[in-house]
Amino acid sequence: MDDIALVDIHGNEIGSMEKMAAHEQGLLHRAFSIFVFNDQDEVLLQRRAENKYHSSGLWSNTCCSHPFPGEEVVVAAHRRLQEEMGFDCGLNEIFSLTYKAAVGQGLTEHEYDHVLVGRSNTTPQANPDEVQEWKWVSLHRLPEDILRSPDQYTQWLKLIIRFKAPELLRGLQ
Repeated sequence: MDDIALVDIHGNEIGSMEKMAAHEQGLLHRAFSIFVFNDQDEVLLQRRAENKYHSSGLWSNTCCSHPFPGEEVVVAAHRRLQEEMGFDCGLNEIFSLTYKAAVGQGLTEHEYDHVLVGRSNTTPQANPDEVQEWKWVSLHRLPEDILRSPDQYTQWLKLIIRFKAPELLRGLQ
């Protein structure tokens, strides 16, 4: 299924559309971003595979995707974490935000993004079709790294770290 849920500014589902068409038209749609932390409060980042339809080869949060129309966000988050990173863990939605950003190839991410956090010390078994590499990074060092090399990170990760980083760790407690 390649359809994603279109939403209004309050996150209410108002329809569905094929994923690429929604990104070409920059329509507001539901998404989620997962941040998994280990016991040292390091966040698991993934480098998106080169074959991804946008933001390929860029570092991003642990996992991100779109629920299917009518699918609960937390159900989709667990499904995609397993599909992309090869493990699952408890997840807690801590906030949502709306953003709009050009992501290359004439595509726009205009997302009502549900942000979830979890904790795990599991070694990922990343799906090479989704992820080319992964690493654990201190959340306190990540903003510096992003400022130093912004072109190495996805648009949504930069926004979340810039405006919401303190809330990520608080969400684990």
